Amino acid sequence: MATRRAARALALQVLFAADDGVALEPGVEPATAVARIDGEFELGAEDAARTLAVALVAHLAGDERRLAIDEVITAGSRNWRLERMARVDRNILRLAVGELVHAPATPVRVVINEAVELAKRFGTAESPAFVNGVLDRIASNLGRRDDGPVAEPT
Repeated sequence: MATRRAARALALQVLFAADDGVALEPGVEPATAVARIDGEFELGAEDAARTLAVALVAHLAGDERRLAIDEVITAGSRNWRLERMARVDRNILRLAVGELVHAPATPVRVVINEAVELAKRFGTAESPAFVNGVLDRIASNLGRRDDGPVAEPT
């Protein structure tokens, strides 16, 4: 598994645990949360993947940042309240929107494709289409356009 893909999967698991109040309690640094989840589930992520996962989780660390990302998701998800979304889908969207907002160098197509791959791996049969549709709308709302062809997946 590519380093970036492994990092996104690890970051997703941290966000999923955070929904239960487990990984990102107030005062817990993203690096600590990532190390805890990586160790607890014996994921054995490489150092590079852990480092990138910490950066991805940091986009959502703290209630203020998470709430800002949640507002972007709510605006882009017509007729879907955040609390009604499947936990996996909600956290995939949080991860991807955090990357769209805070990592503008990452091409939109890469962010969306990676989110869809996470949805295929961790979500339901409906998750990939749902995540793709919501993220496409959000990218448009944010003024992020297709960045052209990507040489290789990250």
